Amino acid sequence: MGHSMIIGKKKSSKLASLVLWLSVIAGLLVLLMLFGAAMGLWEPIDGFRYYRTWFKSIGFTVCGISILCLIFLITQRRLAGKKKAILSLLIGLAILWPMISSVVGESISYPPIHDISTDTINPPQFLTLKEDRDGARNTLVYGGPKIAAQQIEAFPDIIPIISTLSPDDAYSKALSVGKTMGWKIIGEDPAVRRYEGTAKTPFFKFVDDTVVVVSETPTGSRIDIRSVSRIGRGDIGVNAKRIREFINIFNQ
Repeated sequence: MGHSMIIGKKKSSKLASLVLWLSVIAGLLVLLMLFGAAMGLWEPIDGFRYYRTWFKSIGFTVCGISILCLIFLITQRRLAGKKKAILSLLIGLAILWPMISSVVGESISYPPIHDISTDTINPPQFLTLKEDRDGARNTLVYGGPKIAAQQIEAFPDIIPIISTLSPDDAYSKALSVGKTMGWKIIGEDPAVRRYEGTAKTPFFKFVDDTVVVVSETPTGSRIDIRSVSRIGRGDIGVNAKRIREFINIFNQ
């Protein structure tokens, strides 16, 4: 005589649902820290401090409660919710991703500088933007040989663009590149082939100042770019990355 076994439907775990909701809220909180400045909720430096202070604690907490929830559900066979616990864990790992990638990937050490120029001997000067520009704590006066030496060691690829274009054509193209990169163009002066602008970082919306100068050469033109952070001693490579992007777009 055969025996039949009736397997009841698993009961949904309220704990797993709670953990998932907490993880989603934590994820949204981290996103708010990243984009709060862009929404006008606080100054960029405040958002940066909130993020640097809290993202690890939030990420580890989410991962911790997700793992504990998952272990609990494994021991309670009649409770469903493992997928929610795993999703919560993935949210926690996503929050910790900047830390994880720095540990797993190649560690990059940036010098404590925030003023990058393709010409470190005679860097392009700011004429329109002044020292009293909004929110600025850093000077526009170049730091000299000490800063230049640190830049050359860290970013040896940051050099002037040498082009076969005529100076006027090179200026027109350089202006187009600045606009393409989303810079707010200030002090545009075609007569002397130079312009200044402001650029914003993607997440915290820090404002950086830029200047582009085109000069004539025997074979065409030379384009120099300088990018300076308004606040912060070091820029973790942001200004060098901006100039590198400018060079790549111009050379396309």
